[in-house]
Order: sequence, then structure tokens, then C-alpha cells
Amino acid sequence: MTIQECYAAIGGDYNDVASRLRTDERIAKFLFRILDDGNMKMLCDCLEERNLAEAFRAAHTLKGICMNLSLTKLNTSVVAITEVLRGREEYGDDIAPLLEQVKKDYELTMSGIAALKAETAAE
Repeated sequence: MTIQECYAAIGGDYNDVASRLRTDERIAKFLFRILDDGNMKMLCDCLEERNLAEAFRAAHTLKGICMNLSLTKLNTSVVAITEVLRGREEYGDDIAPLLEQVKKDYELTMSGIAALKAETAAE
């Protein structure tokens, strides 16, 4: 799988990220780093604890990662939950469905990146 094929599979914008990072090697370097990023776990844990301020911080950080790496599909769901959490003081019924969409998109994205990393390592 090429990086361009990975981006197509995960709903990313390869041309956008390539215009910024210039080389597939650099794109791969940053993509592979997010496999170890802890912000998704932090988002889930903080929402479970009803710590909305820290959940917002984790979501906002994920949003920045997605935007910088042009992870469009994941970014769309992360933006939605970030905006709902912005300035929020109480947990509401609107948060759970947004979190489920983020989890779904996150899993798709991370599994695609992990597959790319495994294929790259096998070469």
C-alpha cells in the first residue's frame, strides 16, 4: 500500500498533506507517530470521568493533529465533538453519539496507518 492509497482508504486528503510535508517519507514519519499518541484515550477517559475541560483539550489536540496531517474523515468528527465540548460545563446526551463517531473514524484511521506501517516495515 502506498501512502496515497492509505489516505484514500482512511478518508484523508493526500494532495493537501503532500503540499505541506513534500515527501512521502516525511508524511509517513508523522503518520506513524500518531499511532502512539494518547489523546484519544485521554478524550475517552475524561468523558467517562465527566471532566469536560480536559476532554475538550484532548479533542482540540486531536483536531490539530488531524488538520496538520489532512486526516479529513477523522477531522470532521473530531471537530464536531470539540465544538460541543467548547466551554461546556455539564455532560449532555448529545456527547455520546459524537464520541461514538469519533471512535469509529479513529479506528478506521489508526488501522489504516498501522497497515501502512506494517507493509513499510516488511519491505
